[in-house]
Amino acid sequence: MNMARGEPTKLTKANDSSYSLRTTVPKGIVKQLELKEGDSIFWELHPDKNGTGLKIIVTPSPERKTKKGKGK
Repeated sequence: MNMARGEPTKLTKANDSSYSLRTTVPKGIVKQLELKEGDSIFWELHPDKNGTGLKIIVTPSPERKTKKGKGK
């Protein structure tokens, strides 16, 4: 999967009493970062050179959980 070209996702309300929105993490990013359910990710926002857009950097949080089966 070529994520350099991007992949669209749709935003939905997190809940009725919040201004937060949710989206799906694309499969290519999940695979690239080896994310699992329950992991945390860290978002960094950097304005571009002309100030009209943002570069968003997403990295696995150092304290992310790793779910492994017993005995593995």
